[in-house]
Amino acid sequence: MSWEIILLVGSGAVAWYWYDGMNVREQAVAEGRRACSDGKLQFLDDSVALSRTRFARNSLGQLQFLRDYRFEFSNTGNNRRPGVVRMLGNRVEWVNLDGEWQPGQTASVTRLPD
Repeated sequence: MSWEIILLVGSGAVAWYWYDGMNVREQAVAEGRRACSDGKLQFLDDSVALSRTRFARNSLGQLQFLRDYRFEFSNTGNNRRPGVVRMLGNRVEWVNLDGEWQPGQTASVTRLPD
């Protein structure tokens, strides 16, 4: 196999990973915004940041990327609290909002059906 073919295949794999990651990131932003809206919170900076990527199996046993996206939200506009959106492939696994933003509440975790 020549090095040109290896370079072409490698470049194609990197381009696919980047493109897929951008689509999943857009879904994570929308899900973080929705979770904040449902909780009457402010979704800060209108963005998420990829914090962890690894492989995991979905409900069908297929190997997919499992990505954690971190974001920040506020209940008053004067504070910042962390949140996480976990994506398995292009599906939302769960959303976690920091439970300390309001005394007496626990972390909100939403698991969406398949």
